[in-house]
Amino acid sequence: MDTEPLTFGGLTATLKAAGETTRLRILVLLAEAELTVSDLTEILRQSQPRLSRHLRLLAEAGLVERSREGSWAFFRLGERAGAADIARSLIARLDPDDPVIARDRERLAAVRSARAAAAQDYFGRHAAEWDRIRKLHVADAAVEQAIRAALGDKPIRALLDLGTGTGRMLELFAADIERGLGLDLSLDMLALARARLDRAGLKHCSVRRGDIYDLALPRDAFDVVIIHQVLHFLDDSGRAIREAARVLRPGGRLLVVDFAPHDLEFLREDHAHRRLGFTSETMTQWLEGAGLDVLRQETFPPGPEGKIAVSLWLARDPRILLAQPATREVA
Repeated sequence: MDTEPLTFGGLTATLKAAGETTRLRILVLLAEAELTVSDLTEILRQSQPRLSRHLRLLAEAGLVERSREGSWAFFRLGERAGAADIARSLIARLDPDDPVIARDRERLAAVRSARAAAAQDYFGRHAAEWDRIRKLHVADAAVEQAIRAALGDKPIRALLDLGTGTGRMLELFAADIERGLGLDLSLDMLALARARLDRAGLKHCSVRRGDIYDLALPRDAFDVVIIHQVLHFLDDSGRAIREAARVLRPGGRLLVVDFAPHDLEFLREDHAHRRLGFTSETMTQWLEGAGLDVLRQETFPPGPEGKIAVSLWLARDPRILLAQPATREVA
């Protein structure tokens, strides 16, 4: 993250916001995880109105950011340069063995454990249903290997996973990226994803609630966007692809994985599938309509117990390729 200079007034406001005991403790905790006001209430043993005031001051100073998911609001360290740089610098100078910080981190660990237990309970209640669907198509390992092969030839600074579900795509690429963000509309799935990322210790990856049709994200923000097994649930897949293309940086890549055409109508009736797979022609039309160049398309036949093939499409923003046309590779 590049450092941006602050005005004298801006620096004074930032230091004033950070230079209070409770607010500094909040910053240290948010460096570890995204948290709600309820989480902070349990950890810091202070009232919700009091902590809400502290969080408002930190947000106004640009030290933290807030995102709403239903009736909950999650807070995290700010990502914009300037004030956020100061927050990270202050945290780095603190003694990790300080008794106050150590106690807060112990309580944070307890909150994370409770979150993981709740997520695991949800997973347990739905595991049989998910396993039944998984057995209908290609094994996850084969698809994940193909995903890594498709994206592994270039470095990835920022990755966006749309319809992140359990956060598996973030986990798959965690070692290769500087920052990962997953968006999903389901609060239950977000809880599951947070528990998974917490368990893996992936502090540079986060998830939040978001609308795939209307991303609250700036243009040209990500090197890679992944849409993995999501489009068959949507009414307007082309619109989702156009919105994904909007947030790609010049030369950025969009990877789509979804079912090939099939006739298992019960998935529409019992599992809310809107589309029974996609042809290569349809997906290529959507990708090119979003202004992207299609680089690769692969289809993987189902395994011995499977009934549905899975397809992968890789496309790229052509803006940096004006002087050197893209080489198309279609399998």
